[in-house]
Amino acid sequence: MTATQESPTAAGSGANATQNFKAAAQSAAAELADTPPERVAAIVTAVLKGVHAAIEEYDVSYPEFQAAKAWLMEVGEGGEWPLFMDVFVEHAVENQVARSQKGTKGSILGPYYQPDQVRLGSKCRLPRRDDEVGTPLVLSGQVRDLDGSPLAGAEVDIWHADSEGYYSGFAPHVPDGNLRGVVETDEEGRFEIDTIQPAPYMIPHDGPTGQLLEAAGWHPWRPAHLHIQVRAEGHRPVTTQLYFAGGDYLESDVAEATKPELVIDPQDDGTGVRRSSYDFELERG
Repeated sequence: MTATQESPTAAGSGANATQNFKAAAQSAAAELADTPPERVAAIVTAVLKGVHAAIEEYDVSYPEFQAAKAWLMEVGEGGEWPLFMDVFVEHAVENQVARSQKGTKGSILGPYYQPDQVRLGSKCRLPRRDDEVGTPLVLSGQVRDLDGSPLAGAEVDIWHADSEGYYSGFAPHVPDGNLRGVVETDEEGRFEIDTIQPAPYMIPHDGPTGQLLEAAGWHPWRPAHLHIQVRAEGHRPVTTQLYFAGGDYLESDVAEATKPELVIDPQDDGTGVRRSSYDFELERG
């Protein structure tokens, strides 16, 4: 990602992600309304015990505690909780949920998802600027049930950064809906998506999340990837990411979300277009 005056700020990205998250979280809140207080107490107690154990193990001082308290306040005031949780916590939740789900490996949703994007046919070109820069990339594949039956009319919701690592909706110079779309599979469950290869990018790090990264000596980079959520009626949806073989930061993703099963290796077809195929399998649910 190149540094420009139009680079998204952590506060701006956090505000956008917060708005999207709150809209999507209403249904989840309804589902959790009947959570037994015993479960709430058990989870909160376990989290607090972990914090208390770290304080004891590392002999945390009062100045360190006060610094942590001030930092937590800054995360909230800066609207960075969605960014922080998605980068540092979501992968653990996703791994736990995946233990009870069969089919294609999942990955984190991340903070850059935007619902209700343009609907596209099974063979399509993702919306982009007339002067969009980047290596042409075609991703094709099939959506199937676990028994191998093709899923016609399945939705392949795809979004990704541009060739400089910017996402539409989160960078002021990128048009809304750029490199985003919901692709509907054909009668054989197949799709073919014409897009460009994204670049690795740095998570916004000009705020308190960035202060944590600097203090811990961690880098802010995520490897290049395609975000994909696959949905079909009567099946459990899969949210995942596809990474690129040989790409930078595959082994040191700041969000710890990469998985070997999700790495693709596009090949040039002789015309300058890189092509790769990836099939998705959904579990009934």
